[in-house]
Amino acid sequence: MKDIRYKQRFENFEKSFLLLKNALDITDPSLVEKAGVIQFFETTFELSWKLMKDYLEYLGYDVKSPRDSIKTSFQIELIKNGSIWLDALMDRNLTAHTYDEAIATEIYEKIKHEYSKLLQSLYREFKDKICLD
Repeated sequence: MKDIRYKQRFENFEKSFLLLKNALDITDPSLVEKAGVIQFFETTFELSWKLMKDYLEYLGYDVKSPRDSIKTSFQIELIKNGSIWLDALMDRNLTAHTYDEAIATEIYEKIKHEYSKLLQSLYREFKDKICLD
């Protein structure tokens, strides 16, 4: 079971990612729709680092935290733009614990223009890996 854990995690990541992607396609979103995007981002981001963690453990790495998962994934070139992933981690933590409309708007823009690209790249990477198995 351990050797397929990352594949199981990918299924949940994929569902969440596709919901986020659809939400980002809304033109001129309302405040509530932006809040939904942020919530989808939080969930998708949480699943993304856990997906990396499960895959790294499958490869034999010992990682304990989101930061470790991101750094090790960057070191083995599973992901690119490690610093932007770490920024996304900070913003995910910020949105999960506070609400400020100005911060929410700023993070929504980052999700739309930066973080969604990171998640899209991770999605493609794992979609290819799983299809090749």
